[in-house]
Amino acid sequence: MGTVEETLKCPVCQDFFTDPVTLPCGHDFCLTCIQAVWETEGSDEGPFFCPECQIFLPPDLTLETNISLQSKVKNFATSRPSATESRTTTPSRETKSSSTIRCDHCIEAQSVAIRTCLTCDASLCQAHALLHQQRSSLREHTVVEVTGDPLSLKCREHREELKLFCIEEKVPVCCLCVLVGMHKNHKAMQLREACADFKSVLETTMNQLLKRRSEAEHGIRDLESLYAQTVKSASDFRERISDKYSRIRVVLDGDERLMMQIIDAEETYMTEWLEAQRCNMEAQIKEIDSLRASRKSLLQESNELRFLQQITAQSLCNPLDLAPIQEVDKYLCNLEKLRTVERLVDDLSVALSQHFPRMWSYLSSPALDSKSAHPQLEISQDRKQVYWRRQPVSEAPNPQPYDSQYSVLAQESFTTGRHYWEVIVQDKPYWLVGVTTGPVDKGDAPRQSSSSLGVNNTSWCIYHGDGQYLACHDTQEKQLSVGKRVRKLGILANLQKGELSFYNADAMTLLHSFCLQCTEPLYPMLNPCIDVNGLNTQPLTMFWIQDPWDWHVKTEGAED
Repeated sequence: MGTVEETLKCPVCQDFFTDPVTLPCGHDFCLTCIQAVWETEGSDEGPFFCPECQIFLPPDLTLETNISLQSKVKNFATSRPSATESRTTTPSRETKSSSTIRCDHCIEAQSVAIRTCLTCDASLCQAHALLHQQRSSLREHTVVEVTGDPLSLKCREHREELKLFCIEEKVPVCCLCVLVGMHKNHKAMQLREACADFKSVLETTMNQLLKRRSEAEHGIRDLESLYAQTVKSASDFRERISDKYSRIRVVLDGDERLMMQIIDAEETYMTEWLEAQRCNMEAQIKEIDSLRASRKSLLQESNELRFLQQITAQSLCNPLDLAPIQEVDKYLCNLEKLRTVERLVDDLSVALSQHFPRMWSYLSSPALDSKSAHPQLEISQDRKQVYWRRQPVSEAPNPQPYDSQYSVLAQESFTTGRHYWEVIVQDKPYWLVGVTTGPVDKGDAPRQSSSSLGVNNTSWCIYHGDGQYLACHDTQEKQLSVGKRVRKLGILANLQKGELSFYNADAMTLLHSFCLQCTEPLYPMLNPCIDVNGLNTQPLTMFWIQDPWDWHVKTEGAED
């Protein structure tokens, strides 16, 4: 029963036939299933092939419902026990009825069949199978393992044994197929020879698969090793760079502390010197006041004799020869050392400003606009990656890896300022990355990139194809000399200066610069190029970092 049931099921959906159709090769399928396989939806396009035997079918093939097979399916469905009856049947009895095949030659008590004779089209018990081996007239019969459906091992068209193998269409056939049937004039060989050949091929394939598996396992071990090395290297770099910045901060903190100490010391020295000068001046004033007081008392003496006696005694006969009061030299209070300190700090700022702002200070990661993507491109959910869809290319008979129409634009556009972004290309053999001014449709209509990106005067691109790099703009292409393969491409748009520069973003080395003169918004553009034989399926990815440094906001805030 189980074997008969299997013959009434579609090989595609594994369910009972619905509107079954029979192909010229003899295989049956549901009408909707075979149409889904061919992806024709009832159209007259081709080529058509059989999913079972892989042979190609005529383009003018007409699918007609196999009424006989459809009736068998309906009869089988009505004759099957209901679900309730199936559940009530004991497991042992159900197993016995579905798996036991009786001998067709036993007349009374039919024994269990162990072999099937395809020539007799009968199931044989052990005794009758032995009889086939002993009788010379039966010895040439084809005896196989017992099967409940011997017709499945025969030609569906001629009901003959499948003794030959058609080399051209690679299907088992009977002798009549090769003589007068669909395989007439085809090269054929014995099944034994075909099996031996295919087993040899399979053994070779198995060895190749084992070798490839071993290589893949080795590759996984290498990837795991590289992953561990990458994590360790990143940790080491992080630690070393953090240590370098710590040292820079120590030097800067020490330099700041030194400059503050110099200013403090200079202030202390100058204030002490000025205080000493003040003390000297105050002492001179005190001495002058004392002399004035003594002379004032003499001037008030009325006795002339006593006046003269005091003047001579104090040697005051001659005019007083006083040293002039020394002016404070303001030059000695010049703050030249403080200005020198400020100049040294300015020199340090200028030296540091040569390295700031870094190009990465302008780093952004524009989101991709799925509305502008070609239908055969797939955009990731986070809108940072673009893939080539894994589906056949139907519109171009001989598709080339580079076709500029397979592009997607970023949602964000630039009109002023500096903007830098990076695209991870890694090991893609073909890609095209650049910018374009459009055209862009206004309103709610989906945006579509131009079909000539990179070869018109509104786009500037770098194209990579099998290790060769081309700078493309308008009708000009310039081959670039790139020493090391680019894994990440950096693009810097300096709209104030009218420059568009492409860099090897890992080493920050310049690849090529364009003079950019445009007044329209500038859109980043990515083209992953089509996939050829599964070799260019890798995505183009926008490089992004968390919490990027906004140089303009931070520096303007610091200046305020």
